[in-house]
Amino acid sequence: MIWARVLRAAFVAATISMFAQMPALAQSNPTYIKLGLAKGVLYKPDGGPAPHVGVLVIHRTTNFLSHPACTELSKRGFMVLCMNSRYDNNETLLRFETVALDVKAGIEFLKSQPGIGKIVLFGHSGGAGTVTFYQAVAENGVAYCQAPDRLTKCGDDLAGLPKADGIVLADGHPGEPVQILRGLNPSYVYDPKTGKTKVIQALDPFDPRNGFNPNGVSHYSEAFQKRYFAAQSKEMNALIAQAQAGLKRGKDGGLFEDDGMMVIRGAGNPKGSDSGRAYLFVMDPDIAKIGTGTKPEKLLRNDGSIVTQIVKSVKAPMPGMAKDNRTFDAGTRLYTWRSFLSSDAMRSTNSIDGIDFCSSNNSATCALRSIGAPLLIATMGAHDFVRDNEVMYDGAKSKDKDLIVIEGAIHDFLPCKPCEKTPGQYSNVRKNLFDYVAAWLNKRYS
Repeated sequence: MIWARVLRAAFVAATISMFAQMPALAQSNPTYIKLGLAKGVLYKPDGGPAPHVGVLVIHRTTNFLSHPACTELSKRGFMVLCMNSRYDNNETLLRFETVALDVKAGIEFLKSQPGIGKIVLFGHSGGAGTVTFYQAVAENGVAYCQAPDRLTKCGDDLAGLPKADGIVLADGHPGEPVQILRGLNPSYVYDPKTGKTKVIQALDPFDPRNGFNPNGVSHYSEAFQKRYFAAQSKEMNALIAQAQAGLKRGKDGGLFEDDGMMVIRGAGNPKGSDSGRAYLFVMDPDIAKIGTGTKPEKLLRNDGSIVTQIVKSVKAPMPGMAKDNRTFDAGTRLYTWRSFLSSDAMRSTNSIDGIDFCSSNNSATCALRSIGAPLLIATMGAHDFVRDNEVMYDGAKSKDKDLIVIEGAIHDFLPCKPCEKTPGQYSNVRKNLFDYVAAWLNKRYS
């Protein structure tokens, strides 16, 4: 009860703070909406024609009530419902499949608004997994999320979901299970008897003998990369077996019949920061299978022009991961067996190109293969998802699809100032992103 009061107080304070800033923006009357177990804030344009396109913005756990898309798209003429799922700020208890019920509530609310005839789902970061999962089930029925290869399956309560008319993914990643898999540090071996953790030198990404540079760009050999990526998969598969065994023990009369707790060291925290993860490709940008595309794509330059070229992320390395990954606050994840299997587990043979994307329902890469709605993928050119977004785009079923890379933009749609060679080189990234999204929406739904 104490924690519930604290969380409610924090939410009220955050909401008041958000509303206090609204007069400086183009939308002066955002409205708080209760949507069953979820919540939302509705943004409308202050002037101009009445909107006829509703955009729903949601993650799975992150607070999106004041996401940049809320104001940026509403001031460009769209009605925007920014939502928090029933699991906001609660990765530990997340049952991923049930978030689709919150998306459903949001869509039904938008459809009830006068003049709204089209609904578009907007997925940023981990929101990509949420909105694509929803649409895949809406278009294909529960057979999609009850497929035999899924680690967890949805319930029949997801039958008959209303379809959205389009999807926008803004620096959406392949799914949180992929992020966890690639962020695992496989060099840690924990001994529960002594409470101590041993580090295997041959797998340690933060050991200079393996190529780590604590002061800048790291360079890992092909041999180390191969060993490391395979070890990450081995660790993830072992965690899956651990959770499944725990649930089986419960059914067989174990201490907990319903669920149990999991602690994963070296996997990074769920707060949206990469600093606690052990991403090899963030420390070594030359690992091109992640940060570099394989064929020419459209690049939206800061001056608004578009060129077509092979794109390599300009993101700077993060050697600070070495410190954060070894902390509890930044480097450790807490789950239950069920939440881990539902939201953050995925089978693989290696963490780069040996991933079984359809073993999890939380997989944008898998879901897009079954979605026919129009699709826009906007990739931030100073982040990690250049190649991943290319793979997602290439595999997408939709015949009406578009991919654009925003030059110099970081994950939160802001300029990468450390990447700039001249001051203000990437100053227009947010404007460019949402101008492009608005033009894409207007072309299809006006």
